Amino acid sequence: MLHLILYCPEIPQNTGNIGRTAAITSARLHLIEPLGYELSEKHLKRSGMDYWEDLDLCVHKDWKHFLNSPKAPKRLWLFTTKAERIYWNASFQDEDGLVFGNEGHGAPDWLHDEIGEENRITIPHSNNSLRSLNLATSVGIASYEALRQMQ
Repeated sequence: MLHLILYCPEIPQNTGNIGRTAAITSARLHLIEPLGYELSEKHLKRSGMDYWEDLDLCVHKDWKHFLNSPKAPKRLWLFTTKAERIYWNASFQDEDGLVFGNEGHGAPDWLHDEIGEENRITIPHSNNSLRSLNLATSVGIASYEALRQMQ
């Protein structure tokens, strides 16, 4: 199983779209609080459509509770613009977790340190004057590469 982990996501539409991706790919979606919205918000449900009912969702009080959860993945990969290693050079395995920071600030420095440089990866882009892709787009790209490798 693939695990998708959103650290303190802020925009419900992104989480809804990511939830839809998780449901379609049979991935487990982990949301690390605090969230920038209520889980009952209509934008979240609308972008996730009726897929939300089929979603394997875990909501965690904080990072520590996530790590101690019996449903936590075995290994973590942090997707960040602050990495040199490109995601297609990573070797994804069953029970890996793909970690994504929030839309406004990314992942905090302590999370970069905790996951470690060897497990920080990036999605390349050719226009270096632009910061990054949309969160839901990044999760989609990363998810399907991990699933491709795991087959």
